[in-house]
Amino acid sequence: MTKIINDYLFDESAFDYHDAAFKALIRPDTKRRALKIPAILKADKVEGGTIYYTIHAQVGETRILDGKATRTWGYNGSLLGPLIQYESGKHYHLTLVNELPEVTTWHWHGLNIPGPIEDGGPHAPVQPGESKEIEFDVHQPTMTAWLHPHPCPHTAEQVWRGLAAPVTVVNPLDNLPQLPHDWGIDDIPVIFQDRTFHDNQWDYQADYDMDGTLGDTALVNGTANAEFTVTRPWLRLRVLNGANRRELRLNTDKNIVMTQIASDGGFLPHAVPLTKIMLTTAERAELLLDLSAYKKGDQLLLKADDTVILTLTVGEFTEDNRVELPSKLKEIDRGFTGGVDHQVIMSGMDDAVKINGKLYDMTRIDDRQEIGKNEIWDVSNTNDDMPGMGMIHPFHMHGMEFLVLSRNGKEPYPNELGYKDTIAVNPGEHVRLLVEFNVAGIFMYHCHILEHEDTGMMAQIEVFDPKHPKHWNLKDLCAKNGVDSMAANMKM
Repeated sequence: MTKIINDYLFDESAFDYHDAAFKALIRPDTKRRALKIPAILKADKVEGGTIYYTIHAQVGETRILDGKATRTWGYNGSLLGPLIQYESGKHYHLTLVNELPEVTTWHWHGLNIPGPIEDGGPHAPVQPGESKEIEFDVHQPTMTAWLHPHPCPHTAEQVWRGLAAPVTVVNPLDNLPQLPHDWGIDDIPVIFQDRTFHDNQWDYQADYDMDGTLGDTALVNGTANAEFTVTRPWLRLRVLNGANRRELRLNTDKNIVMTQIASDGGFLPHAVPLTKIMLTTAERAELLLDLSAYKKGDQLLLKADDTVILTLTVGEFTEDNRVELPSKLKEIDRGFTGGVDHQVIMSGMDDAVKINGKLYDMTRIDDRQEIGKNEIWDVSNTNDDMPGMGMIHPFHMHGMEFLVLSRNGKEPYPNELGYKDTIAVNPGEHVRLLVEFNVAGIFMYHCHILEHEDTGMMAQIEVFDPKHPKHWNLKDLCAKNGVDSMAANMKM
């Protein structure tokens, strides 16, 4: 029998709650509300293997707490966004419409599509009142991704205002159709975020923290004091830590076993049973909960640390959707060995954060890697040089998924054996990653504490195809797209 994980695995001494500026979560003094389930985005049209979508970034109002509505931003709605579904092997044509009062971008976090334009990094702005069209192919395993803005240096504030949406990829060759898959019934998103309310409004400038902005009220799918009624004994949770800074340490009041079946890049090789899981910002995990022993009216409380974020109330079970999980969920070859090809040093806190001693420059290429070639990246966090002040940095790469080979020369954590695009690095730790890009272009890599990337804790790599060489003039690209190439080095 697989050993059940009963701790959060990471270095407790570096958890965010040790920070002097930490805000503990509180349960809002508001009535319980049904968990909002994002609608599935409908295609504008389908022509053969090409699917057309239109996605608006817009301003609105959302009733989150009792009393007046909160001014929010969202995609095709007032807050967050619809579920955007992609099928591997299909071609997609997207119209991106900016109805916001400022420039934004559409970054497809977790999709392996060309950069920097289609990927939606800071080189791909859409001005207020304008729209742009992009096209790309999707060739990926079944997985859960997400959409969020990536304009420098305003990513953090735009996410704080509400811009985020769930994304899924389905690959018929890499799917487990026996798992719960009825959206909103036995397959639900858990998009965790935290916000502070000022007379029912959000004030990013008032709450801003250069080391990562925290709120005191937990939201799940934009719902405060959320409740979901369970109508099938197996429940699949697609958990995303969509916060700017806060680490999500997920647990339950009943200490129930949550079986992790997938991480950022899709299914794990084997299911991992756990009672606690920690996700840093932008990490995803798919969890199976077996509630068959519960009776109608029973409740299970999902908590972040000690604060309830979602109440699961058992209703009438309409059918038994339990099946026996296969012993192997996905075949993953982890036998690669070799020397280090790339080094990334994440250092500093507050306004001293850097990657490899440098601040981000949109016109500078910091590294290069050949398309289709496996290479090892050594990613380290030097915050242990600051006694008592170390913090965990979540490291994210665009345009690919990596395998975690080791942590300080030891095996990765048991639930890190699948493909990922974001990895938390403890202070003083070296994490080695096996990286392969299958699309060419310019891609970001950075700390995913959003205020850190806005402050300049970010770099970029050119992925090149020697058979089809391309010269990138990033200064001209910035000028052509109306981008201030020095924006990423601006401080709040």
